[in-house]
Amino acid sequence: MDPLALLNHLSNFMAPALWLAVLMTLAARFFMKKRPQALSLYAQVAINFIVSAAVLALGLWLWGDDGKMATYSAMALFCASSQWLMRRAWQP
Repeated sequence: MDPLALLNHLSNFMAPALWLAVLMTLAARFFMKKRPQALSLYAQVAINFIVSAAVLALGLWLWGDDGKMATYSAMALFCASSQWLMRRAWQP
């Protein structure tokens, strides 16, 4: 596999994690307006992306195949939990 194909595979593997991280952060800002903003938008997206990418990698390691609905469900659950913890933990 040449480097361009490897880059294509990795970017397609991580695309759901990136989109979920961005959408989860924006949804939290829209639905949780009364909560204080302790972290910047970019920091929240980065943390959610790291959590989502780790869940995707764990699902790939566990089942040996990507694209399982259980992995995507766990990714959404863990990303929402990390967003909730970020919004809850830094309250004054």
